[in-house]
Amino acid sequence: QVQLVESGGGLVQAGGSLRLSCAASGLTSSRLAMGWFRQAPGKEREFVAAISRGGVSTSYAVSVKGRFTISRDNAKNMVYLQMNSLKFEDTALYYCTVGPLTTRLGDYWGQGTQVTVSS
Repeated sequence: QVQLVESGGGLVQAGGSLRLSCAASGLTSSRLAMGWFRQAPGKEREFVAAISRGGVSTSYAVSVKGRFTISRDNAKNMVYLQMNSLKFEDTALYYCTVGPLTTRLGDYWGQGTQVTVSS
């Protein structure tokens, strides 16, 4: 059974930092690209960041580029999202996902972890 479990969300002031983690089980994450999406209230789910199987290639949404960093540890089946210089508009439920390519994520999803940024 495939499971993706996110953690690390919380309440932070604007300008602050958070580090999200996602633990994958029931699959060999090193064979899959991994990524993060987010969904704010009343909005559609949107892409945040992705990382290739080997961790060499990364991609980011324009809105987070330069502030967020995605990384992975294949030995631990983990993916991380370091979020710096957080803004009020980063407030959302953040989801971890996996797929065959960084441009084809969404095979499995976690339950999400809430990030709330106070202005």
